[in-house]
Amino acid sequence: MTNSYFPRPVDVKINMATGELDSPDSAYDRKLSQMYTMYEDQEAAQKLLGADPVIYKVYEKKLPELPGELQWCMSVTLPGKVGREYYMTKGHYHSVRETAEIYLCVAGEGYMLMETEQGDVEIKEMRPNTCVYVPAYWAHRSINTGGEPLISFCVYPGHAGHDYGSIETKGFKKRVVEIDGKPVIIDV
Repeated sequence: MTNSYFPRPVDVKINMATGELDSPDSAYDRKLSQMYTMYEDQEAAQKLLGADPVIYKVYEKKLPELPGELQWCMSVTLPGKVGREYYMTKGHYHSVRETAEIYLCVAGEGYMLMETEQGDVEIKEMRPNTCVYVPAYWAHRSINTGGEPLISFCVYPGHAGHDYGSIETKGFKKRVVEIDGKPVIIDV
């Protein structure tokens, strides 16, 4: 059965070394100026704002935002730090809280920081060929602790949506910072 409601099959080539899609419907860079208040060291963030470095990139193939469909993207968190805190994604809950997400790390190293609104926290290592399941009701953020881009293939329900505002308002309870040359998880 074919009509305008039913999507057509899609194929896309992915450059696993860069995370880029050959024909993204959406590609954006998230710069420090769009998230500098999320970092612990505001003085260091202010000093970097002049250069306004790209912190992470997202490449998406937009598909129907409907239950039963799947959205997917490539997330590329670049290497670097603001003060002693590693580059990270803004982090988000899904607008539809009862939806989950899968992250398959294809390159780089770091962590997936996850937290519920009730304050439960989990942190999982991200390394190539590691798959992290983010359950429903958990906010999540990728953190790059290595010297190369942290690249993940992400899949989530079509109708999940993104709620960045809750994280912008209250943040996470943990941070990943460099101490003595190593990543360390600290309380906020």
